[in-house]
Amino acid sequence: MLDRAAVLAELRVSRETEALLDGLVASLIRWQTAKNLVGPRTLDEVWTRHILDSAQLTEHIPPESRVVDLGSGAGFPGLVFAILRKGVAGSHVSMVESNGRKCAFLREMIRTLGLQASVSNARIESVLPEMVGKVDVVTARALASLTGLFELTNELLKGPVTGVFPKGQDVADELTEAAKYWTFDASTVASRTDSKARIVLVREVRRKSLTAS
Repeated sequence: MLDRAAVLAELRVSRETEALLDGLVASLIRWQTAKNLVGPRTLDEVWTRHILDSAQLTEHIPPESRVVDLGSGAGFPGLVFAILRKGVAGSHVSMVESNGRKCAFLREMIRTLGLQASVSNARIESVLPEMVGKVDVVTARALASLTGLFELTNELLKGPVTGVFPKGQDVADELTEAAKYWTFDASTVASRTDSKARIVLVREVRRKSLTAS
């Protein structure tokens, strides 16, 4: 696992962005004691497990994108996206999270760090219909299998909208399973934080017409 200095060197961000990332990590550690925002064991590896793992996804997202991050939790990847794209015209991150204490953290980070982002404290299914036609990218980290994600997001992932989904070592099985029920254009990219993991980039998701045999 990489430490802070190694991750920042890899990301090659400005000093201002370094300060914002430091602020996020410091606040996460402070809030964690009372709010249990992330798995406790991951805090020792926060720069690799959360910061770099989230930041690598931005390589596949145009700077000015309107992003919706589903099941944002403590803001990974949503808050990291917003930090890396702060000040970019047209960029906005909408985070959807049903856990109230995590939403409180997200809102506090947006306020204190001055980010172009918003939070919906709601179930994903209730929010997505109003986002159709208003987003460019959909992402979700450790939320559901690809089949489950397509079930949630297929109305968004029609046309030019791209899904950017980090996946673990079972990604091939997930793609095979999803192909039973959906047609889609997909490609995979190697993860920078786990040699067995992949980032799935997907578009043009359509439910298959199932006919009786």
